[in-house]
Amino acid sequence: MPASPFRKLAPFAEAAKQQGKKVYHLNIGQPDIATPPSLFEAVRNADIRVLAYSHGAGTDSYRQKLAGYYHRAGIEVTTEEILVTTAGSEAILFALLTCLNPGDEIIVPEPFYGTYTAFAIAAGVTIVPVTATIEDGFALPPLADFEQVISPRTKAILLCNPSNPTGHVYTRAELEGLLGLCQRHGLYLLSDEAYREYCYDGARSISALNLPGGDDYVVVMDTISKRYSACGARVGSLVTRNKSVFLAAFHFAQMRISPPGLGMLLG
Repeated sequence: MPASPFRKLAPFAEAAKQQGKKVYHLNIGQPDIATPPSLFEAVRNADIRVLAYSHGAGTDSYRQKLAGYYHRAGIEVTTEEILVTTAGSEAILFALLTCLNPGDEIIVPEPFYGTYTAFAIAAGVTIVPVTATIEDGFALPPLADFEQVISPRTKAILLCNPSNPTGHVYTRAELEGLLGLCQRHGLYLLSDEAYREYCYDGARSISALNLPGGDDYVVVMDTISKRYSACGARVGSLVTRNKSVFLAAFHFAQMRISPPGLGMLLG
């Protein structure tokens, strides 16, 4: 398992701070806005006598709140399609463990979130990159580039939308083209949507869950870390309408018993 490429830079940043230098932390996605006070109030006002285990998929009340959030975002899912996870990181790992077997391959547009490499190693799968270029604004590479690297071991395509680290917001045409490719080749489309609210210049993020015909193929990984500036809460979700995928992911979730109880209050 390789060391985190982000954490490697932390000692250098701290040394620079001690020298009185202003440091901009581009090595980690920690929002620089205040966490909403209502999140802390929810914990302070909670009538908790025992901080007990929850259901492995998360509490019913929190999953109902999440379904309400998705509804307001224009995404229609039920509580039975939402698996609460220990941050988005666990959702990504569960998705890889569920949709791929050791020795399989997953295609990822690069540049990509560096920790995907560690998740892939943990799941025993190989990342096959397809390069997006700055000249094209880091738009989705041509579908022909994906076709060229599909092999019998390819089982999924993973993308981050909006993209970390490029900031590109994939268009509906790009996403529909990618889903069509997945449908033709029987691949899962894993969509990391942690930065859903981080859209600028009139761009609008489209969830892969809203792609027609995607129910059997799409798995979304999400988190409250970015939208609420609550990275330390460690609460995320895996969302899919594919019942077989959901059940398999739930079995992995049972291994760690339950997601963070206080974190679900914050969310």
